[in-house]
Amino acid sequence: MVKATKKIILFDGVCNVCNSFVQFVIKRDHNDVFQFTSLQSDIGIRLLNERNIESQTMDSVVLIDPGVAFYIKSDAALEVGKSLKGYHTVSKILYLIPSKIRDIVYDLIARNRYTWFGKKNECMVPTPEIKSKFL
Repeated sequence: MVKATKKIILFDGVCNVCNSFVQFVIKRDHNDVFQFTSLQSDIGIRLLNERNIESQTMDSVVLIDPGVAFYIKSDAALEVGKSLKGYHTVSKILYLIPSKIRDIVYDLIARNRYTWFGKKNECMVPTPEIKSKFL
């Protein structure tokens, strides 16, 4: 089992919108709350399997809060926002929308993300400055 003390964001490493989301979080993670790994990585697959999440069909951002819970889809994005300065209130407001409705929008974007935003040929390679944030 992978032991972690920080919240872990699992993301699609070849998705441009997912990589932009990771860059967005890194720039605003002033309290060093998060670590990252791609869904396609060995660690990512192991983390999913440990939580009985089907790694072959997972096409969502996943947030693992060690010792607490894991979140997928819009819940994951909103939980991330709760830990970022200036986005806590936005997350709380969006949580008022039922998750079934939020996830319809999330799934629409997820289904079309490669068409609308493009795709990388390989996972992002972090710069030396942010490499320590990646598992």
